[in-house]
Amino acid sequence: MIVSKNWLGEYVPVDMPIEELTDRLTMSGLNLESFESVGSDVAIDLEVTSNRPDCLGHVGVAREISVLFGTELKTPAATPAVCSEKTSSVTSVAIECPDLCHEYHGRVIRGVKVGPSPSWLKNHLAVAGINSVNNVVDVTNYVMLECGQPLHAFDFDKLQEGRIVVRRAAVGEKITAIDQRDYALTPEMCVIADAGRPIAIAGVMGGLDTEISDATVNVFVETASFEPLTVRATARALKLQSPSSFRFERRVDRHNMDWASRRCCELILQVGGGQLLEGSVRAGETVADVAPITLRFSQVSRVLGIEIPPGTCLEILTNLGLSCTVESSDSATFTAPTWRLDLTRECDLIEEIARIHGYDKIPDNATLPVVTTSRSRRERVGDVVRTLLPSCGFFESLTLSFVSEDQRQLFRPRGEVAAVAVNHSTRSHENQMRQSLVPSLLQCRRQNERHGTLNAELFEIAKVYLSAGEGKSEAEAEPTMIGIVSGREFVLVKGIVESIVRRICPGAVLSVRPSGLPEFVGGRGAELFLNEQLFGWIGELDRKVTEKLDLQEGVCVAELNANLLEDLFEGTRSYSPLPKFPVVSRDLNFVLAESVTWAQLSEAVSSADGELLQDVSFSGQYRGKGIDPGMKSYLVSCRFLAPDRTLTAEEVEAAVQKILAVCEEKLEARLR
Repeated sequence: MIVSKNWLGEYVPVDMPIEELTDRLTMSGLNLESFESVGSDVAIDLEVTSNRPDCLGHVGVAREISVLFGTELKTPAATPAVCSEKTSSVTSVAIECPDLCHEYHGRVIRGVKVGPSPSWLKNHLAVAGINSVNNVVDVTNYVMLECGQPLHAFDFDKLQEGRIVVRRAAVGEKITAIDQRDYALTPEMCVIADAGRPIAIAGVMGGLDTEISDATVNVFVETASFEPLTVRATARALKLQSPSSFRFERRVDRHNMDWASRRCCELILQVGGGQLLEGSVRAGETVADVAPITLRFSQVSRVLGIEIPPGTCLEILTNLGLSCTVESSDSATFTAPTWRLDLTRECDLIEEIARIHGYDKIPDNATLPVVTTSRSRRERVGDVVRTLLPSCGFFESLTLSFVSEDQRQLFRPRGEVAAVAVNHSTRSHENQMRQSLVPSLLQCRRQNERHGTLNAELFEIAKVYLSAGEGKSEAEAEPTMIGIVSGREFVLVKGIVESIVRRICPGAVLSVRPSGLPEFVGGRGAELFLNEQLFGWIGELDRKVTEKLDLQEGVCVAELNANLLEDLFEGTRSYSPLPKFPVVSRDLNFVLAESVTWAQLSEAVSSADGELLQDVSFSGQYRGKGIDPGMKSYLVSCRFLAPDRTLTAEEVEAAVQKILAVCEEKLEARLR
């Protein structure tokens, strides 16, 4: 926001040195970018944060100066002379999309003489970096720079039926804007129309057909409030940014719209003559009153670490325009001014007190009451993963959430899910939100190969985006996943996944089922389940996938649901002492049907004798000579242990016989 020092002087005294003025503004939150002399004036470029749209006008900046230096603020009364004819007798306004346009005001001036602007108006605009067009257009720009409320002037005689309709654009509708370029509109965009056509892109730019020209005699002056998200989306979709859209995106003070309209008409009458019709035409709902905010004086010292007297707090907030409705020795209740839409909480008021009182008055060694907080389940799960995987040789990656359509198609474990696309002006190709971490990690692995780092072992913990919300919970729409990309064998990566589960939720049961995902090599992909809930996927990628990225080596990937790990996280652990008695191991070589899985056999063995059987593990499998067709052999290692004694050979043999009997009964398995 570029402001003129001379212009500011019309509202508040600014006879102090420019360095002192800009230093105080910077310390209060309006950071100085630069300042330079422009003739007899000084152009001051201030950085205005998005929560302070009130400072996107000279009056707002002057108000800050008046509070900082304790001087009086003077603003124009805006009381233009009117004729007897009423505005409502010649025009009307209707809003057909109240969700896109909150409120709309219109006034009409007859008999205006359009021509060059006077020198004072040209000079003020020039300091702010705006070229002069004509006296009417210059006034609309002047008032916007004065109070932050965008305005627009139409040639009233060119409005079909002389009325205004605020509506959504029709399918296939187009408009030629005042920059003389054609723009294709969509039904998501709000337009200002007359009886038959759009005449302006709401909140962004006016149309060429109804612009003010030298032939204009009658002028329609518009002030309005539009939904910020709509203006932002329209400006980005059309790649058409303007000073008006910049302000509408940050919200305008709806209580100030009528003043801005009257001020604009007053100046047009001053520089162009004419007669202003009485009153205005309005449409839309009136704005609701703001909620009161209670400030506890004890909280000021608690948050800032310094003592500021209650009287000083009251004076600062009152000077900023807040109204004190209730006051006691311990607290005060305030109503924020309409131009300060960012003041909604007690901490907002404390921040206002701090910046006006002076951040420089808060000592570096001020003690603040700090209370330690415990880490959340999500953080603790992340800590485990970020400790375990690097210990296994993996490096954590941070990749972009945006992918291209080709990247998204590389790995789609959930099948065909509609992508969440973003109309992003700088990444028109990679504009889809990722649905899996694997494509991004594969791209990262490929970049490492190109730079000579082969077999990069990578992982990432991040969100994937399955929908744009649509009433779903965060865990459903944007689940947090753990992505793993490795050059190791399937069984080794599976072991790493098992280690993650054992470390985070040792009581959970991890099971594996064959996966038919086309991205995996046949027979080398699986779905992972944790306590019978889908946990993720693991498998070796088919060469048709890796060849799309020109990867040199084979890749095994895994993707795990971190939200499920959080739900099953066991923060409190109980430990048992190491066994005092020896473990007895027995290897059992079963011959069984090809259709029997290891999971089925392991479950059958475990169910046979739960008292002495310590654990069951896979030791190998065999097909070939000595084994009938359609059959296979699994080698099972069983460990037996008693906590209070050394097992005898007879006890172990009895347990083995129970296992053999159960496996034969359930799976028709026999010892080889």
